[in-house]
Amino acid sequence: MSLNYTKKTISHFLHPQNLGSVKNADACVSVGNMVCGDQLSFSIKVKDGIIKDIKFLSFGCASNIATASVLTERAKGITLAKAKSLKWEKIVEDLGGLPNQKIHCSILAVEGLKKVIAEYEAKHPVPLVKLVKKKSKK
Repeated sequence: MSLNYTKKTISHFLHPQNLGSVKNADACVSVGNMVCGDQLSFSIKVKDGIIKDIKFLSFGCASNIATASVLTERAKGITLAKAKSLKWEKIVEDLGGLPNQKIHCSILAVEGLKKVIAEYEAKHPVPLVKLVKKKSKK
């Protein structure tokens, strides 16, 4: 079976961005796909609600690596709220498309991002005082 990858997908596979682990990360998680065996680990550093650093480790195919690379590029420097709204369809679009049988890789990457954010938020809950002040400003 031959897979047609875009030049951008091949570039991100051969030269992935944000590959590795964040030193002194605020949160780390792993996600996997039982069907194909792909696995991703994400680690993040957050300051004032903004993702200052995000890295990934991949045990998977070219699509797995490329989607995580693009996703981490998009997530770095944005708020947690905005990062939680990132969609797998946009990651596929950023790569110029993926073969249909590889779409699940982008879904796994976004799932991992949302999971690492949830892990961070569980470890660093927003103080009630900040929530009350935020609501009263509206």
